[in-house]
Amino acid sequence: MANLRQLLEIRTAYPADFSDDGESVLVLSNLKDTLQLHRVARAGGELEQLTDLEDPVSGQFVPGSGRILLAKDSGGNERIQLYLLDAAPGAEPQPFVYNPEFIHRAPQVSQDGRLVGYSSNARNGVDFDVCVRPVGGGDERIVCSLGGWCEATGFSPDGRWIGVVRLTEKTGDNDLYLVPTDGGEPLHVSPHDDEAIFGEPAWLPDSSAFFFTTSTGREFADIARYDMSMRSWEFVLESPWDKDCHVDDAGRNLLVDENADGYTVLTLYDPQTLERRGEVPLPGRGVVDAPVFSRDGRCLAYHFTSALEPGDVWIYETETDETTRLTTSPGKVPQEELVEPELDRFESFDGESVPVFVYEPDGIERPPVIVMIHGGPEAQLRPIWSPIAQFFAQNGYAVAAPNVRGSTGYGKRYEHLDDIEKRLDSVRDLVGLKDWLEAEGRFDTDRVVLYGGSYGGYMVLAGLAFHPEHWAAGIDIVGISSLVTFLENTSEWRRAFREREYGYLDRDREFLEQASPMSQIDQMRAPLFIIHGANDPRVPLGEAEQIHRMLTDKGIPCELAVYHDEGHGLAKLQNRLDAYPRAAAFLDRVLSRTRA
Repeated sequence: MANLRQLLEIRTAYPADFSDDGESVLVLSNLKDTLQLHRVARAGGELEQLTDLEDPVSGQFVPGSGRILLAKDSGGNERIQLYLLDAAPGAEPQPFVYNPEFIHRAPQVSQDGRLVGYSSNARNGVDFDVCVRPVGGGDERIVCSLGGWCEATGFSPDGRWIGVVRLTEKTGDNDLYLVPTDGGEPLHVSPHDDEAIFGEPAWLPDSSAFFFTTSTGREFADIARYDMSMRSWEFVLESPWDKDCHVDDAGRNLLVDENADGYTVLTLYDPQTLERRGEVPLPGRGVVDAPVFSRDGRCLAYHFTSALEPGDVWIYETETDETTRLTTSPGKVPQEELVEPELDRFESFDGESVPVFVYEPDGIERPPVIVMIHGGPEAQLRPIWSPIAQFFAQNGYAVAAPNVRGSTGYGKRYEHLDDIEKRLDSVRDLVGLKDWLEAEGRFDTDRVVLYGGSYGGYMVLAGLAFHPEHWAAGIDIVGISSLVTFLENTSEWRRAFREREYGYLDRDREFLEQASPMSQIDQMRAPLFIIHGANDPRVPLGEAEQIHRMLTDKGIPCELAVYHDEGHGLAKLQNRLDAYPRAAAFLDRVLSRTRA
């Protein structure tokens, strides 16, 4: 049986880009500690490490230059800076867009390698403008200044346009624009009246049209095609699940990435005729992330993960229909020791059906339960590799991982069931899960623990505060203890973005106070372990400190582990190796007192 350290030390790898000739792949791997850039031959072989920095990085090739555009922050502060790096071991990153007081996010490189586009809040520290800068030297130009949260989404193949997604003031809603790279008025692609998402353009190689996903007028995001000459679009591919899409630079393939009840289905189509060519065979039943085509469209690289597979890079040959594993990351746990979850559903307080993935340990009668809650809330827990879930499942716990109301992946109606004044309904879903566990009869429901990070951390604290009789303990990772102080103290650039989901300080303050775990601190009685990064720009450390102080004053067992080189979560292996064993030991201590 694997111990927690062995599980945490299992490595993973993601594809980042193909070289111009398609013969090598840029890979992100955490072979040493954090995710760093490596290069590997498309035919396979050893990873050649290109970066060895303290903080995680991301990157992509700059076509025709032999260089990489690298992005990184410092200590988890999310103030991303951009660098140019020669694609050779030991090369030093050279600052390209560097102003460490501000953020330069979502970098995009034009297909000819001349331009880089990115989003920056340098103008006023709050609004994200979209900027363009020549790779060969020259000044930054703001090409889009619509206010609010705007994000660059890639250039048209001819370099004339850059896509921009802008969040609106409504939750679960955005707009898509095309902005001329040489100046001019943005073209609004997506006028709409309902709350809907619009994805980034996937261009045909002659820049005459592009595909994108949108949920306007429907529950799920389907595939649409925009015609540049007509300045209009229409739906072209539909199915009952959310989708994403990609087109290779040569225009050989349209890849549709479907999220079917949490599991990935990849399908290839002809981008011109929309003829279905067939599914991409995957290594198993799981989730694909970071799909990227070679420039000529002959190869598709992707990261595949599942509950049983920590995640590596695979290559699919589009012409021969062959799949090979490109990377095999180090790991010491035999797959037969791992636990695969079953997807189930339970009925909540109002009859709403809530999906839940359940990991059950072998040979344990009536195990205690870890309820693992995802962040977001606009997110979805999918059946991916989780060393923490596997550790608990191998050590006598069941793990129940629900997608409570407000989760994405199940349609717009479901996503909006927790908006603002409905916030505590999602917390009541946790009680519905507890009731279902009791009715199943095979779990020790006197020892049910809430576990979650970010918004999932808020759900942990809210569950302990508003329904204290149901829970034996909690583990809160970078969670919100007060919606009011969170909104007051989060980074200014995030406040408006989060207010549209949680409520506005100037008009919803009374409800925000009522829905905050701190408002019910007198009701809390379960032991709590808290993990937080000191540099967290999203959920400030004060959220952890205030609830830790109050519970300690009440005499409730409460431990706080603070990591001074981390931000919103733990990115560094040495910190994970410290924090999670401490949390597990804490649970063992406090649950031994209530052992059935």
